[in-house]
Amino acid sequence: EHWELNQHFDYRILLKLKEDLEKIKAKKGTALNCGKGVLEELKPLATLEDEGLTLKEIVERVEKDLLEFADDETVAINVASTEPTPEFDPEYHATLEGFERAIEEDRRDKVTASMLYAYVSLKNGIPFANFTPSVSSSIPALKELAERVGVPHAGNDGKTGETLVKTTLAPMFAYRNLKVLGWMGYNILGDLDGKVLAHEQNKRSKIVSKDKVVGKILGYYPYTITEINYFPSLQDNKTAFDFIHFQGFLGTKMKFYFIWDAIDAIVAAPLVLDIARFLLLAKKKGQKGVVKELAFFFKSPMDTDEYNTHRQFEILKKWFEALVSS
Repeated sequence: EHWELNQHFDYRILLKLKEDLEKIKAKKGTALNCGKGVLEELKPLATLEDEGLTLKEIVERVEKDLLEFADDETVAINVASTEPTPEFDPEYHATLEGFERAIEEDRRDKVTASMLYAYVSLKNGIPFANFTPSVSSSIPALKELAERVGVPHAGNDGKTGETLVKTTLAPMFAYRNLKVLGWMGYNILGDLDGKVLAHEQNKRSKIVSKDKVVGKILGYYPYTITEINYFPSLQDNKTAFDFIHFQGFLGTKMKFYFIWDAIDAIVAAPLVLDIARFLLLAKKKGQKGVVKELAFFFKSPMDTDEYNTHRQFEILKKWFEALVSS
């Protein structure tokens, strides 16, 4: 059905994979604290919490299902819809002991689905990447778990479209000493992602992730507008209209515009594959904890303040070359 709506690649490719794809059966999972956008737009949605399971029981079920197919080559990547950002609670999020106590005490108000999937993956030595703006493995408790188990992880929020262009263009203004006065980015998209992000509760964390990158690169924060709206007929297309107002020699004000129009699945899929390969290599080479060198792939990279795409790419290359030669 998704292909019929979009027809964004040769159908013969799908036919070649039909037999393998038909063997894959999704198990029931959790959508705990995923927000109204997920719960309303994915109806009917059957979840483990609907069965009345406690947090501990949900973790046990997810773990059982994961370990049925996981092997030494498995990498887990969160590509689910964006969750609302929970309030950080030091008692339950700052340490692994606190997080596991939240599970034991069934503190559903302190835990999200993305945290649980990250927890189960890292606990079992499976490299994990968060391709969404959701909190997932970025809380200190789960960073501690990754270090303790000795498994690599990375995130957050895959940099596939407009933000990729933003973090590539913004350095140009800095290099030429052109002061950015304002940057407007207006994004429209269809498909399920667009439906979920039409809900303010789910949209907020995505906007924060997209909006902050310009200031991080420039070293100052110009006036910005970042907006995301659902446009049903676009299906899997994402279109962004950006307007940049900047100041040059003698204080002269000038303008720069660009339009980004891409198919979401087609620009995201190769990044997911590359991230999985890099994390698997990192695991085999004995790396653990946050792999900040994978910042090149993310809007909100963990444990680094480097948002400049050019520098991120050089860091990634040096890291990879050192890793394969070790």
